Amino acid sequence: MKIGERLKRLRMINSLTQEELASRADLTKGFISQLENDATSPSIATLKDIVDVFGVSMQEFFSDTDDDENVVFGKDARVQATDDDEKIKVELLVPGAQNREMDPVLVTLEPGEEMDEQQFHEGEEFGFVLLGKIQLRLDDRLHTIKKDECFYFTSDKKHSVKNIGKTAAKILWVVTPPTFYY
Repeated sequence: MKIGERLKRLRMINSLTQEELASRADLTKGFISQLENDATSPSIATLKDIVDVFGVSMQEFFSDTDDDENVVFGKDARVQATDDDEKIKVELLVPGAQNREMDPVLVTLEPGEEMDEQQFHEGEEFGFVLLGKIQLRLDDRLHTIKKDECFYFTSDKKHSVKNIGKTAAKILWVVTPPTFYY
């Protein structure tokens, strides 16, 4: 096990510089650098001081749960957030998105269907139109988006999407932080 790699990963996940971590653990930046490069090994007490900064136990630090993390999610992992007979279908593509930084969904709209208007909220949204043609309303502005085009906006605007095409529209939609409600 490479302790340095794990320490660096934890530091990056927590958005800390080596200097900030060193300060919080009462160590030097040079020592943190040496640890991350596996040029030296910490005592158990020093390692405990460091992992305490991240709010994890020694057991969590040394566990191999990250190696078992799911990376690939097949069709069977999707959670359908709407009924099959609905004219607007929302599928959550990655289970447990509420514990992640973003929420990817697949939205299918039958011709003429429009999603309920969403009020402004925290975050950002990205969508890629896989099939069809849609109209995106941001506050009072309308944007037409066709197959193979995408949209991106900050969620500080009222927004809705309508299928303005003659066939079903499919949108790969990603919201961060996870706030996709339907």
